[in-house]
Amino acid sequence: MSTITFDTHKFIRKLRDAGFEEKQAEAVADAFQEAQSESLPVTRDYLDSRLFELENRMVKWGIGLALGQVAVIAALVKLL
Repeated sequence: MSTITFDTHKFIRKLRDAGFEEKQAEAVADAFQEAQSESLPVTRDYLDSRLFELENRMVKWGIGLALGQVAVIAALVKLL
């Protein structure tokens, strides 16, 4: 799995150039790096499995709705 590289030194330099103080820039860089490392990476396999489950549920709903429509139409035809 690929990792996102993060150049903290370059990030801190950009923040200092934008007017941040050294301590502020370091704190922001640390917080950003920590948040980035804590995020849960989603793998393609995980996405594929979730999409497969979603597709199955949608097919089941579709079949259920179609059968329901057939039952309603059959009941209406019988009444007429």
